[in-house]
Amino acid sequence: AQVQPVRGGGSVQAGGSLSLSCETSGTQVSHELDQYCVGWFRQAAGKMKEWVAAIVPPSGNTDFADSVKGRFSISRDNAKNTVDLRMDSLKPEDTAAYHCAIYAPPNCRRTPGFGYWGQGTQVTVSS
Repeated sequence: AQVQPVRGGGSVQAGGSLSLSCETSGTQVSHELDQYCVGWFRQAAGKMKEWVAAIVPPSGNTDFADSVKGRFSISRDNAKNTVDLRMDSLKPEDTAAYHCAIYAPPNCRRTPGFGYWGQGTQVTVSS
């Protein structure tokens, strides 16, 4: 399985919005997204990678870190094998490189030691 480089990102002023897209391709994993965690992560300069959000199998429910709850949302397009992260009301502290990954459940609220990762994209929020 492969996770393509995250699309989207860029620079925006505080209060603005951005959308990121994560596309999977390849073998069985990408066609069985309902069996794996699909997570979003971010890493700010000089800081450790932080779990942001995930789609939790098998229900497909979404889960968000407290820091982004109410501002970020996730949507999935099974036909396109994409998972999008919509980010609203962005804050300067949201500035980071954002990544997506597919990894094993049941605990999706974590940064996995092993998973299929896509190359990240930079999000910069100015005040």
